[in-house]
Amino acid sequence: MNYHEVMTTDLGLLSTAAGKWDEMAGEFKKVETRYGDTVQKITMGDSWSGVSAGTAHTSFKATRYEYTAAQAEAKAIAGLLREAHEKFTDLKKKLESARDDAVAAGMTVSEQGRVAFDYAKLTPAERSAYHHDPDGQKAISDAVTKWQQHIDDRVKAFDEVDQSVKTALGHASADSNRDAFGKGADESLTGFNAHPETTLAKAGTPDKPEPAKKPDGTTFTGPDAGFSISGTKYGKEGSIKAYADLWHATAQGSTDLGPMHLSGITDVYEGARATGNYGLTDKGFVAKAEVSAGLRALAEGRAEHGNQSVYGRAEGFVGAEAGVNAKATREEATVGAKAFAGAKGTLAAGTETAGIGVGLTAEGWAGPGAEAWWGYKKDDKTGDYKIGGKAGLSPVFGGAVGLEITVNPGKVAKAAGDVADTVGDMAHEVGSWFD
Repeated sequence: MNYHEVMTTDLGLLSTAAGKWDEMAGEFKKVETRYGDTVQKITMGDSWSGVSAGTAHTSFKATRYEYTAAQAEAKAIAGLLREAHEKFTDLKKKLESARDDAVAAGMTVSEQGRVAFDYAKLTPAERSAYHHDPDGQKAISDAVTKWQQHIDDRVKAFDEVDQSVKTALGHASADSNRDAFGKGADESLTGFNAHPETTLAKAGTPDKPEPAKKPDGTTFTGPDAGFSISGTKYGKEGSIKAYADLWHATAQGSTDLGPMHLSGITDVYEGARATGNYGLTDKGFVAKAEVSAGLRALAEGRAEHGNQSVYGRAEGFVGAEAGVNAKATREEATVGAKAFAGAKGTLAAGTETAGIGVGLTAEGWAGPGAEAWWGYKKDDKTGDYKIGGKAGLSPVFGGAVGLEITVNPGKVAKAAGDVADTVGDMAHEVGSWFD
């Protein structure tokens, strides 16, 4: 925000909005109670049993959970808006005090917050003396710079809180999924937030920046080989790794075409690798082993515009691979197995909106093999949570199909923040109609 916006914004609208959010929480409470006493109650008696009753019980329980979560989210937003009003009011008073002090020191402060020396308060003789005195001119310049910095610092402090409030509202309105994946009644990954942070100190902390993308260009490495092994330690799983890389080449580039950002990557690798991870730690359970040898190639293109993007990917593999996986940690829960020898080609395509992507994969196999896996895991490079699965079978010729869903919490929170911003702007505009 700038000086003019700080001085002219009606901060009272924040308190008004907070009251409306409290009223909304109350209305959600009424709906939740009515839903529990009528719809959900149907599944709690002995008159309905069987698979349909069990499905309905889970579904109705999940719906009531969302009504409860909506109350928590609405109350949290109300509290954040009230805290924002308190902080903004205090910071605005400090800015007004800084302006008054500058004026008392012989300065003028424009509506845009620009400081200048008030020559109008000088007599003609004093004004002439200042103009012909280099030391006097320097003293004026130094004073203007000092008071400008003082006012700019107050504006900056206001803007920092403004950014914190934006982040906090985005976090409060994004589903934390703390009760999902079998840990509670939450059956929706994009529902209401049942566990929002209620203070700006916690909710207003910015997200960690997304990992920096590798610069455009080409890299080539190889040949290389190595072997490492480590046993289990407290809080750390054991691992075994052996590799013999013949070569590895990567080329990527990006460009802007009007409002769209286009990017692509090609990656080719030839060699052999064997890895294994095992252990039961405070982070969870891991048992994974994989071995592969052959030639792999990948080409992917992506087009992005705002919060939306589409992608297409093609992959090829010639060689042999086998693996088994069972993992249950805070950032991954997967199970699967695979074995294949021959050649395979993969096509994948999908779309992403506001940090949530959905895609499909299809593979053609020439050679015997079978594969199946299901679960979710976090991609350390992108911060995405990938949810999906794949199944395939090939006596001699066959293939596989798969589903991939990605969720990027940072992008989801940012999109939610943008929506909150838009809603806030609209509320401000509607409020101005009645001023």
